[in-house]
Amino acid sequence: MPANLTPQYHAAEEAFRRAVTIEEKIEALQEMLSVIPKHKGTERLQGDIKRRLAKLREEGQRKAKSGGYNPFHVEKQGAGQVVLVGYPNTGKTSLVTTLTRAKLKIADYPFTTAIPAAGMMPYEDILIQLVDTPPITPDGLPPGLLNTIRSGDLLLLVIDTSSPDCLEQLEAMLTLLIEKRVIREQKSNLQEIGDSQPELEQETAEQFGGRIIPYLVSATKMDLEESGENMKILREIMPGLTLNTVSTNEVGMLDSLREAIFNALQIIRIFTKAPGKPADMETPFVLKKGGTILDLASSIHRDFPNRLKNARVWGSSRFDGQTVSRDYVLEDRDIVELNV
Repeated sequence: MPANLTPQYHAAEEAFRRAVTIEEKIEALQEMLSVIPKHKGTERLQGDIKRRLAKLREEGQRKAKSGGYNPFHVEKQGAGQVVLVGYPNTGKTSLVTTLTRAKLKIADYPFTTAIPAAGMMPYEDILIQLVDTPPITPDGLPPGLLNTIRSGDLLLLVIDTSSPDCLEQLEAMLTLLIEKRVIREQKSNLQEIGDSQPELEQETAEQFGGRIIPYLVSATKMDLEESGENMKILREIMPGLTLNTVSTNEVGMLDSLREAIFNALQIIRIFTKAPGKPADMETPFVLKKGGTILDLASSIHRDFPNRLKNARVWGSSRFDGQTVSRDYVLEDRDIVELNV
C-alpha cells in the first residue's frame, strides 16, 4: 500500500535532516509522527520513527547525566509535578511562594527567575510539587526550558489579568506549546483528558510522539482594578477555556486553585492497613486515576504483585472489608488491606 506522504510530512522530514541538536531532532520526529497519514501503508514507517525517538531520548538522558549538573532539571517529588509557564512579571514566583512557602526571589522587574525553582504545596494529606520557571518571551522559550516543561505532570499557564496584553500573551503561549508538541490543539484545555477513554488518550499521545501534558490557566492579580474588565474580554473571546482566577491576597481563590490542580493531576490517594490493625491515615499512596489493586501492590514493593494472595477494600466497595480481585479499580481515599 502506498504511503501517500503529505507536504507537511516532507517538511518535517527536511527539518529533521537539518537538525543539529538532539532536542531539534526529537522535535522534528515528533512533528513527522504527528502529521504522517495513519494507515497500513505507513505502519512500518511509524514504527521506525518511534524507535528513532526512543533512541534519541535515551541518548539525551545519557548526555545529561555524563555532562554533570543540569540547572534546568528538577527532580520530581511529591504526588505530582506542576510546571508554571508564563511571560515576565505575570506572578508565577509570587504564586509558588504563596502556595508553598518556598523562599524564592520576587521582584517587580522581569527575568528575576533565571533557572527553575521548586516548592512543595500542601493539599489535604499530600504534597504537590510546583516548579517556577524562567519566563517565556515573544522570541520563544529559554534554552533548556522545553525539557523542563515536557517532564511535568501538569502545566499551569499563568497570565497577569491586569495587563492589557494578557489575551495576546495567552494566545501566544498556547500557540507556542502546540507548535512544540507539548499540548494538544483544541478549543478547551486538557483538564478533561483524564475523563477520556484510554484508547483515545493513547492514540493522541502517539500522534504527539510521547505523553500528553494537561494544563490549567491561572489568571493572577485579580485584586487589581484592571483585571475585571480584562477577564470579561478573555471569557468572551475564549468561552471554552477554563480560567482559574486567583489573587495571592485571597485565601478562597488560592484554595480553589489548589483543588483545581489536584483534580487536573488525575490522581487518587489510597490508605493501607495491616491485617487486624487500624489503617494508616497519615501517609497515603498516590496512584493515577484508574489504578488497581495490582498497581498499589507494585508501588509498595516490586515483589508484592507476585506474593499477593488477596485484598480487602473499605470505601468504594459494596461493603466494608470486601475481598476484591487484583484488577479491582480503586477510588480516592479507599482503604486497602493487602494479604501476601
